[in-house]
Amino acid sequence: MPTTPARIVTLRAAGAGFVVELCEPVPRVLHWGADLGELTEADAASLALTADGAVLNNAIDIVRRFTVWPTEADGWHGTPAHQGHRAGGAAAPRPRLTGSSVRHDPDGGGELVLDLTDAATGLDLRLRYAMAPSGVLSAQASVSRPAPAGSDAGSDRDVDSDRDAGSDRDAGSDAAADPAPYDLAQVTTLLPLPRRASEILDFTGKWSRERSPQRRPLGHGGHVREVRRGKPGLDSPYLLAVGEPGFGFGSGEVWAVHVAWSGDQRYLAEQLPEGAGVHAGVLGGGELLRAGEIRLAPGETYQAPVCHFAWSGHGLDGLADRFHTLLRARPTHPSRPRPVILNSWEAVYFDHDLDRLLALVSRAAEVGVERFVLDDGWFAGRRDDHAGLGDWTVDPRVWPRGLTPLVDHVRSLGMEFGLWVEPEMVNLDSDLARAHPDWVLGPAVGLGPSSRHQYVLDLANPDAWQHLLTALDALLSTYDIGYLKWDHNRELHEAVHGPADRPTAHAQVTALYRLLDTLKERHPGLEIESCASGGGRVDLGILSRTDRVWASDCNDPVERQQIQRWTGQLLPPELFGSHVGPSPAHTTDRRSTDLFRLTTALFGHPGIEQDITACAPDELARLTAWTALYRELRPLLHTGRVVRADLGDDAVLLHGVVARDGGAAVYSWARVATSAEAQSGRVRLPGLDPRAGYEIRVRTDLGLPSLHQTAGPAWFERAVEGWLPLPGAVLAVSGVPMPTLNPDQALLIEVRRRG
Repeated sequence: MPTTPARIVTLRAAGAGFVVELCEPVPRVLHWGADLGELTEADAASLALTADGAVLNNAIDIVRRFTVWPTEADGWHGTPAHQGHRAGGAAAPRPRLTGSSVRHDPDGGGELVLDLTDAATGLDLRLRYAMAPSGVLSAQASVSRPAPAGSDAGSDRDVDSDRDAGSDRDAGSDAAADPAPYDLAQVTTLLPLPRRASEILDFTGKWSRERSPQRRPLGHGGHVREVRRGKPGLDSPYLLAVGEPGFGFGSGEVWAVHVAWSGDQRYLAEQLPEGAGVHAGVLGGGELLRAGEIRLAPGETYQAPVCHFAWSGHGLDGLADRFHTLLRARPTHPSRPRPVILNSWEAVYFDHDLDRLLALVSRAAEVGVERFVLDDGWFAGRRDDHAGLGDWTVDPRVWPRGLTPLVDHVRSLGMEFGLWVEPEMVNLDSDLARAHPDWVLGPAVGLGPSSRHQYVLDLANPDAWQHLLTALDALLSTYDIGYLKWDHNRELHEAVHGPADRPTAHAQVTALYRLLDTLKERHPGLEIESCASGGGRVDLGILSRTDRVWASDCNDPVERQQIQRWTGQLLPPELFGSHVGPSPAHTTDRRSTDLFRLTTALFGHPGIEQDITACAPDELARLTAWTALYRELRPLLHTGRVVRADLGDDAVLLHGVVARDGGAAVYSWARVATSAEAQSGRVRLPGLDPRAGYEIRVRTDLGLPSLHQTAGPAWFERAVEGWLPLPGAVLAVSGVPMPTLNPDQALLIEVRRRG
């Protein structure tokens, strides 16, 4: 492979490093992982020298290199960077570098932009790598079909107006002049993995059991997860991590990718016998494109989703900390304290009686709720889930004076008012569907089966999009609504529109993004929650436009312990809802103590999901104490570092939040089942400084859990009475024996630095 003298670019931040050699024809990644430090010219040359492997027997006669845009031209037989064709041809891409720019930021990280032109396919390619101060590397690719010279051809798809096609456009002039569209089948952003990255962790799930982890070895071939649901789904891969065998929360090197896209997705980890250059495998992802979905005419551009890559030398907690830091640094990240919410769904369901709701609002204010959300059932024709979706006007039969009496009562008690909506969906029994049946997404020959008695509205239809904007804008302008719970309760099946049945999953997502952006622009300060049958649309694409996600429809604390544990692998606690529900649980019929439910819900963005007008006085007192406790701990819970202990016993969980300076922490010790062992042994509290002096206490604001023991441990009994001094060496290194709880119980432990 011909090369010319090259420049080596390094992006570094927070102990992570990314090194690229700007060689020709295509640059290559020399290193991604631990920061290699400030490289001298000789160091960089040595890194490049050692980046070439052997020429193998029975293989191509040059050294294989894994480039930033891998193709068969490099001798790469794994997943290519892009696939497609133009009228059945132009299917052998050979891109080459035409330009680059680099920026280094004073706080660490920076940006590298690479421009390539492919004469064989007639495409211009751009890769942007941005490393944040958190060390997260965000990569985004775009594929452009340049317009012929002198043409005024425009674009209707994600034009990058400042893109420079480079100096080799004339080489592809014949391709540019060809009017046949380029059918783009796939764009995948890939980074290399070392040999020691050999164990995979990703996620699956179902309704009320989202983000269930699954682990397996990485062998030869591809581990591929494809999402074809029109949203990430309840079984979303969520985050694909590959690490050293046995990596845990606090140990092991881990490399991971998240696809920040709210529609169909593709994740992969791949390893070939010949490797990927000198690397062993690759990790990557992108949008899963349907056949015929992206057809680039001259002058058009496809912008792939951002893929967020992160490396950690300290296990999954180190990885989570990078993502949490990235999200908290966003200009759009919620900046004010996250209010305690009461959502009306499990309190009243569809029974929207004004007097009952007013009483619920009054009781909510008494226990310390700060935001009241009116859930499903308020709009025209909506007495159950069979009708009304699409008719986003207040039902005058149920609300003869509109929502004003309820909103005014909520606001008079110092609370914010929120409202549930599901704008992307439609019931056939609705005025909207009767007036505009062509706005319902589905094949021209007829609709398939409904799901939850509903269908999907075709947001890519400009008239349907405008209808939604007008209806939602009118609601937000009429009432003092500070928050929308935005639901999406079915998956997309046969997502095609128009008489030609063109696939539209991609266009559906981009239209949704435009709708959210427009509403936020028109109503500054509006907060939006992403809900999709619970946690079916949890991704950093939707969270760039919303303010939190609903992690699951399941408020059963046993299930929630695991759901929140793994949701927190990507999202900090303040970005996912964690509500207290009634006993028995709405989704599992499991009974549990309010202490366990309250403690579990504390570690997120808390709320209440039950009819508290029916609560006994002692339960109301604990709810009031809980909201006060949350407000006390909120600054720590929503700014600190999330930590989780590797215990080797799935029946018990220890997790917590530690202040960034290590000066304070709060932990939950929870048991969800019995164990074979009678005692825990010494358990270390992660995240504390072994050299510091601390004091520790058990918080009894909500009461004490049920214990499966007669007495002790001694430290525990003293910590129940008040602050107990203990050195960091004992808490963080030696560990302390934990009390043996009965199943479905939790204990809250607070730690602060002495002095």
